[in-house]
Amino acid sequence: EEDILTSTNLIQQGKVIDKLLESVIANRKIKADELLVGDKNALMVGTRILGYGKDYRVEIIDPDTQERVETSIDLTELKHKKISKKLYKNGNKFLFDLPNSKRVVEFKLLTQQDENEISRILQDYEKVEKLTGVSNELTTRFKYYILSIDGQEEQHIIDKFVDNEFLALDARALRKYVADITPDIELKFDYTSQTGNLHKIDVPLGIEFFWPAAE
Repeated sequence: EEDILTSTNLIQQGKVIDKLLESVIANRKIKADELLVGDKNALMVGTRILGYGKDYRVEIIDPDTQERVETSIDLTELKHKKISKKLYKNGNKFLFDLPNSKRVVEFKLLTQQDENEISRILQDYEKVEKLTGVSNELTTRFKYYILSIDGQEEQHIIDKFVDNEFLALDARALRKYVADITPDIELKFDYTSQTGNLHKIDVPLGIEFFWPAAE
């Protein structure tokens, strides 16, 4: 695994973390890019703990003083979201009744492979976005994780629905439901500021996460 982490070629290609996770997964039938993004995050944190220990030294901005401070995060204290297993009785397929239009949406949660393909699609939209100032990310994601509308699975029907028929209130409700049922590790930690106030801070996933500085 250290050979992978120090591979200049993999680092330049942006594939070093994927190769690392593929290496530590014991069951060869499980591919890293087929994992849900939240599961991949949990595996990444577990791998870091086993490789370099639970203490993760970081530099953050103190929310109260706005000063840069160093602190240590105990990675074993990061919590997993509590998700009901009953929701997954049909695997990675879920139904949701849209509250306003009353239409039934079937959807899936995105894997890392899905995220990679969405990123490639969005790169194709970059020139248009620069001209219009409008991002296509939200509608692209909807078209990717929605599997059917009222039982109709044809992609052109899904695209037409997202582009022309999807009410904003329904879209917001679906996004919230997807976020609620998506498994993940909560990448936040408790930080007591220099003035004594307690804050929830995002774990900064910088270069030190897998390439800690030598003591």
